[in-house]
Amino acid sequence: MADKNDKVKQPNAIQRWYRETMGELRKVSWPTRQEAQRLTGIVVAVMVAMSLLLGLLDFIFSSLVKLILS
Repeated sequence: MADKNDKVKQPNAIQRWYRETMGELRKVSWPTRQEAQRLTGIVVAVMVAMSLLLGLLDFIFSSLVKLILS
């Protein structure tokens, strides 16, 4: 028969989560500063290009709606 003292203490959920998270973060291959800057530049360029495209499409479609309704 097992006593309470023989039981192995299990960590609570927060401790287990923290330990597992830190273990996973050690496995991550972090980008270099140059890679991060290059990728950030790509993201900004795509955002600018898409905003221009969507702005142009919005202008075209709103002009068509005005033309049809007037």
